[in-house]
Amino acid sequence: MLEYAFTYADLEYFFLILMRVGSFIFTAPFFSMSNTPRRVRAALAFFIALLLYQGLPRQAVSYDTLLGYTIIVMKEVITGLMLGFAANLCATIVTFAGQIADMEMGLSMASLMDPATRQNTTITGIYYNYMIMLMLLLSGMHRYLLRALAETYTLIPVNGAIFRRDKILAAAVEFLSDYIVIGFRICLPIFAVMIILNAVLGVLAKVSPQMNMFAVGIQMKVLTGLCILFLSTAMLPGAANFIYDQMKHMVSVYAEVMMR
Repeated sequence: MLEYAFTYADLEYFFLILMRVGSFIFTAPFFSMSNTPRRVRAALAFFIALLLYQGLPRQAVSYDTLLGYTIIVMKEVITGLMLGFAANLCATIVTFAGQIADMEMGLSMASLMDPATRQNTTITGIYYNYMIMLMLLLSGMHRYLLRALAETYTLIPVNGAIFRRDKILAAAVEFLSDYIVIGFRICLPIFAVMIILNAVLGVLAKVSPQMNMFAVGIQMKVLTGLCILFLSTAMLPGAANFIYDQMKHMVSVYAEVMMR
């Protein structure tokens, strides 16, 4: 017969760990995909929190009233949300790149409902999103996120997070510049070819004005864009490395911001 005894203090400490883990699981990339049932995500958060509770050294948490404990719970929730949000921001770069590519190819109106994010996304954005996510999973992104979450309890103990508004804002502004650069790097082949094609169509419109360049240009843009999209598939592993490195950087930056 299995017997396990615990005190109210142990239960309260486990609940604090569960709050950070649960908020991280529900916002981090791959784990927060909406096509994963919520019960599965809740069970995953519970068992990860249980493993961390058993493996991490016990830390003292002091509070006097119910309001004090509620404040600690909210701090743990915000800590998990910020760490997961930092990683999830990097995963949205591919959607930005796909929107730029489809705008140049003339497919920006053909938006679809992505079941993973429940947002309207262009065709190329969905393609980039699933391909990059597959490559990140093959490179061990999900293991890195769980390992980073476990290490945050060493850097940021329970009730040890400090939210500095200026540093958080500086980290977000720094990320936005890299967000645009990486997004343009992913869609740069299509963007460059479309600029050359527009120049060629403009010259043809002047040389032979009797041709309907509007009808010809739409078909040529779609056909040329799909060909370049197929040929540039070999560049996606490099784009996945960019996003993976940026994800590591953003998670570490947000963890350092909340350290004492």
